Amino acid sequence: MMDMSYFPIFILLFLFSFCKSDDSLTQGKPLYPGNMLVSKGGIFALGFFSPTNSNRGLYVGIWFYNIREPNRTIVWVANRDNSATSTSPATLTISNKSDLVLSDSRGRTLWMTKNNITAEEGANASAILLDTGNLVLSLPNGTIIWQSFDHPTDTIMPGMKFLLSYKDHVVGRLIAWKGPYDPSVGEFSFSLDPSSKMQIVTWHGTKLYCRMKVWNGASVSGGTYPGNTSSVVYQTIVNTGDKFYLMYTVSDGSPYARIMLDYTGTMRLLTWNSHTSSWVATSERPTGGYGVYGSCGTFGYSDFTGAVPTCQCLDGFKSNSLNSSSGCQRVEVLKCGKQNHFVALPRMKVPDKFLRIQNRSFDQCAAECSRNCSCTAYAYANLSSSSTMADQTRCLIWTGELVDTWKVNNYGENLYIRLANPSGAHDKSNLLKIVLSVLTCLLLLMCIALAWRCKYRVKRRKKEIQKKLMLGCLSSSSELVGENLEALFVSFEDIVVATDNFSDSNMLGRGGFGKVYKGVLEGNKEVAIKRLSYGSGQGIEEFRNEVTLIAKLQHRNLVRLFSCCIHEDEKLLVYEYMANKSLDSFLFDDTRKYVLDWLTRFKIIKGVARGLLYLHQDSRLTIIHRDLKASNILLDKDMNPKISDFGMARIFGGNQQQGDTIRVVGTLLGLHQLKRWKRLMLLMIRLGISICLLLFRTAVTCLRNM
Repeated sequence: MMDMSYFPIFILLFLFSFCKSDDSLTQGKPLYPGNMLVSKGGIFALGFFSPTNSNRGLYVGIWFYNIREPNRTIVWVANRDNSATSTSPATLTISNKSDLVLSDSRGRTLWMTKNNITAEEGANASAILLDTGNLVLSLPNGTIIWQSFDHPTDTIMPGMKFLLSYKDHVVGRLIAWKGPYDPSVGEFSFSLDPSSKMQIVTWHGTKLYCRMKVWNGASVSGGTYPGNTSSVVYQTIVNTGDKFYLMYTVSDGSPYARIMLDYTGTMRLLTWNSHTSSWVATSERPTGGYGVYGSCGTFGYSDFTGAVPTCQCLDGFKSNSLNSSSGCQRVEVLKCGKQNHFVALPRMKVPDKFLRIQNRSFDQCAAECSRNCSCTAYAYANLSSSSTMADQTRCLIWTGELVDTWKVNNYGENLYIRLANPSGAHDKSNLLKIVLSVLTCLLLLMCIALAWRCKYRVKRRKKEIQKKLMLGCLSSSSELVGENLEALFVSFEDIVVATDNFSDSNMLGRGGFGKVYKGVLEGNKEVAIKRLSYGSGQGIEEFRNEVTLIAKLQHRNLVRLFSCCIHEDEKLLVYEYMANKSLDSFLFDDTRKYVLDWLTRFKIIKGVARGLLYLHQDSRLTIIHRDLKASNILLDKDMNPKISDFGMARIFGGNQQQGDTIRVVGTLLGLHQLKRWKRLMLLMIRLGISICLLLFRTAVTCLRNM
C-alpha cells in the first residue's frame, strides 16, 4: 500500500502536468478552457478568455503573456462573432484535414480555418505560437498552410505583413471591436482605398472616416519612442506589382509595440511603458476631431505641426466664417483665360479625390495641370524606390475642390495649388515685363555697340599696322616722294571678303608670279587681284616698281592699279578688271583665235604701240617694260588692249639713253612658244635659201646676156 506521506507530492505532480503550458498544438491534443499555449520566449499566450464579468462569453485569442489583468491586451481573436458559453464548453483542435476547429460540447463549429487540404496531405499538421504573436499552422515538411498574421482582427503586430491588395484586389482589412469589452465586429474598419489603391483609409461603416497619406514612394519611415531615443519603430510600404503591403518593425530591445484600430475609429501606435504598466500612444489619427475626413472643410487643412492641431486655410484662401471647420474660399476668383500661377505648399498630405495620370515626368505633370483650365492643383512623386510596377511615376491632379488636406512635420510632400494673380498684379506684371523688355533691349544694343566698337578698333588697328608696313616698304622709293601713298592702301580683310576668301571659283588664272582672282569691292566695283606667291620671283623690288608706276603713270592703254596691300608675307595688287583676260588666251586657243579678225588685231597693235610710245616718250618717267608678251597684254570688254605687269620695268632718267642690269629679265620660252620659234626659224632658213637661189639665177641670166 502506498505511503500516504507521498500523496501531496503526487497531487502536485498531477496538477503540474495538467496546467503545464506548451507552445504548440497537435492533432489529438486539443486545447481546453483553462489551458493555454505560450510562445517559446514567454511573450505571447493563446487560450480562452472572457472580456469582463459582464460578458461571460468565451473567446479564443492571443495576448501578451507578461501583461496581466487588469491590463491584459488581446491582439487577435478567432471567434469574435460566435462566442462559446460556460454551459457548453469549447475545445480547439486540429482536424484530420489540417484545419483549426473551435467547437462546443454540442458539436457546433464556432470557428475554423478553411485550408482545402485532404486528409492525406494534412496528416500530422501542427500549430505553433511564435514570439512575434503569430499562430502558424504548418505541415511536417515546414509548409505553412495558415497563419494568424494573414487574418488580423484589429491589431497590426511588428513583423506582420499587412496585405493591402493582391493582384489589384483589396484583401487586407482591420475591423475594430464593437466596444471596449466586446470583441465582435465593430463599425470601423481599416483598409486600402479601392477607388485609388494608393491610400489607406478608415471607414465608418461605408462612409470615409479618416485617410492616411497618399503613397508617395517613401518605402521606409520611422521615429523614436517617446522618452526612449534608443528604440525606433519603422513603417515600410512595399509594392511588388502583385502584392501591396504595410509592415511595422521595431529595433532590437525595444518595448512591446502594436498598432490598433480601436472601437472609436482612432488608429493608434501604442508602446508599452513598463514603469507605469500602461500603453502609451506614440501617434494617433484622428486627434481631437482634427484629421477626421474633411474636418476643416474645402480648401482648408488640418495643421499638425503645432503643439495643438488646428484648422487653417491654404495659401491664397480665406475662411468662410468664424467656424474654422466650415472651409475656405479663394481670395481671388480663378478664371479661365486670366493670369494665374502655382504656389508650392511643403510637408502636405495631399487632398482626396485626385486623378492619377500615367507615365509623366515632373515637368510633364506640371504642364498637364497648367494647360487644363479646370485643374486646381497637382503633386508628383517618384515610386522607383519601393515599387516594381512598370509605371514608377505618380502624377496626381485635382480638378475641383481640395478636401481633407493635412500639414505634417514628417513625410509630407509638395502640393502645387493654382492661384489667380491679385488685382492690379496683372497690370504691374505687364509693366514689369515692358520695363524688363526695354532694359534687355538697351543692354543688348549696348553689348552690340560695344562689340562692334571693339571689332572696329581691332580692324582699324590691323589696317594701321598694314598701312605702316606698306608705307615703310615704299618710302625708300625716291620717285614716290610727295605722293599720297595712303590713298593706295586697301586692307587684307577687305580683299578676303571681295574674293570670298580666295575661292577657287573666283580664280581668273595663274602664272609664275602667283594667282589672279576676281573680286568685288565696295560699290560693286569689279577688280582683279594679283596674289604674289612666295616663289614667284617678284619680291619687294618688283612690288615697289608696280606701285611707283601707278603713282606716276596714267594712260588708256596701261592697266590701272587701284590699290595694294602688304599683310605679313602676303603682297597683293588690285587692278581694274579686264573682262577678256589676256591676249594669249585668244592667240593660242584653237577656237577663240578666230575672234581676232584683222581689224581687231590691228586695233590691238595700235593700242599696244600707243602704250609703249607713252612709256618711252610721253610719260613723266622714261619706262622700259622689259617683259612685254601676249600674256601681259590685257583686253577689256571692248577688246581694247592694256599693258600690265610692270614688275620688271626699268625707270630711266630724262636724259638717260642706256642702262645696265644685274640679272636676266623677260620671259623664257616655253614648250609651246619654242615649237612656234622652231617653225619660224625653218621658214626663215627656207626663205633665205629661196632668195639666194633667185639672186643666183638672176646673176647667171645677166651674164649670158652680156
